[in-house]
Amino acid sequence: MVSTRESLQAWLRLSLTAGVGNKTARALLQGFGLPERIFQQSPAKLQTLVSPAISQQLCTLPAELEALLDVTWEWLNTPAPLRMASYKPRQTEGVVIGKRLLTLADPDYPQSLMLTPDPPLMLYAMGQTQHLHWLSPPPLQAPRALAIVGSRNPTPQGSLNAQDFAHSLSQAGLTVISGLALGIDTAAHKGALAGGTLANPLHTVAVVGTGLDRVYPHQNHALAQHIAQQGLLLSEYPLNTPAVMANFPKRNRLIAGLSQGCLVVEAALRSGSLITAKQAVDMGKEVFAIPGSIHTTVAKGCHDLIKQGAKLVDSAHDILEEMKDLPSPRMALKKSSPSDIATSATDNKDRRHSSPSHAQGIAAHLGHVPVGLDELQRRSGLPTSQLQAELFQMELAGTLGRLPGGLYQQLTRK
Repeated sequence: MVSTRESLQAWLRLSLTAGVGNKTARALLQGFGLPERIFQQSPAKLQTLVSPAISQQLCTLPAELEALLDVTWEWLNTPAPLRMASYKPRQTEGVVIGKRLLTLADPDYPQSLMLTPDPPLMLYAMGQTQHLHWLSPPPLQAPRALAIVGSRNPTPQGSLNAQDFAHSLSQAGLTVISGLALGIDTAAHKGALAGGTLANPLHTVAVVGTGLDRVYPHQNHALAQHIAQQGLLLSEYPLNTPAVMANFPKRNRLIAGLSQGCLVVEAALRSGSLITAKQAVDMGKEVFAIPGSIHTTVAKGCHDLIKQGAKLVDSAHDILEEMKDLPSPRMALKKSSPSDIATSATDNKDRRHSSPSHAQGIAAHLGHVPVGLDELQRRSGLPTSQLQAELFQMELAGTLGRLPGGLYQQLTRK
C-alpha cells in the first residue's frame, strides 16, 4: 500500500521512467524488490536486468515527477465531494467515496489482473474502495463480474438490451464492468446501478482511459458520480491524463481481465468491443453475444463472434446458466419487469406507458428490422396523421425507437 509520500514518489518515478513499461517494471521489482530499492542500485547492478540506456534513465529523475507527485498526493488525501446532481443512489446517508492507488505490491490489487499478460504497474481507484476485495473472488467461488461492451452508436434496441441485461445480472449478484463510453457502456452502467442489491457491494465498475480526475466523455459526469457512490472507477493512467484515443483500446484488456465473462451487445466488424472479446478469449473467459438483424451493421460483429464460437444469448438467464457451475446463492436470478427498470433507473423517470390500442394497433406491423413510414402505412392501411400519432405515443412509451433516415424499430425487453 502507498502510505507515505516517499513510497508514492518511488512508484511514480518508476512509472515515469522512459523505456520502463509494465514488463520491465515487473522484472525490476522481481529482481530488486520495492521501487525504493530499485533506485538504490548502482548502474552496473541495474544492467543485469535492463539495457545501459534504461539503466541511465533509472538514475535520472523524470522532469515531471515532482508535479505529478504533488497532484497525486493531494488527490489521495482530499475527500471526494458527494455531489448528488441528477443521479441519486438509493441511500445517500453514510456514502463515502474513497480513493486508492493500488500497486502490484498491494494486497488489494485485483488478483484477476495479476493473471493477465500485462497487469498495470499501478491502478487508481475511486468509489467504494472498501469493497475492492470483491474483484478477487477466492478459488472455487462463484464468478462475480461480467463485462458488457458494445457500440458507441447503438440502435435503440441495443441500448435497451444492454440496460436490461445489466439490470438482471446486477440483481443476480454480478458486478457489471464496462468502459463509461457513450452507447452500450452507458446503458450497461445505468442498468447495473438500477438493479444492484445489497448482495453485491459493487454494482458496476467503470474502467476508464483517462486520469480519474477527469471524466470522458463529459456527458457522463453525473453517471461517473453515481458509479462512485455504488461501485468503482478504475484507471491505470496517472492523474491529468487527457482522453487520448490510443489509451482506450489498451484499457480494454483490464475490462476483460477483471471479468469472468464478456457480453457483446452490439458491435460492427471493426468495433473496439471485439478487441475486448478477443482478449477475453485469450484469457480463457467465456464470450457471449446477442444476435441482431442481418441488415444492421452493428450486429455484424456479434454474428461474427457467434460464428467463431461465442455463445448466442437472448436473455440474462442464458448467461447465468452458463456461469452457474460454481454455485452461489447470489446467482439466483430475480426476474424483473419493464416497470421495475423504468421506475428505478433515473434516466427513465419520464417514460410513460401507451394504451393497449396504440401498442396493438402498430406492433403487428412492426418487426425488429427497421422500417420506414411509407412501408408502415402500406402495411397498416392507416392514414398518415393517425399512424404518426400512434408512432409518437409508442416512442414516448419506450416501445419504439426512431433511427436515422426516418426509420422505426420496435423495442422489446428481456
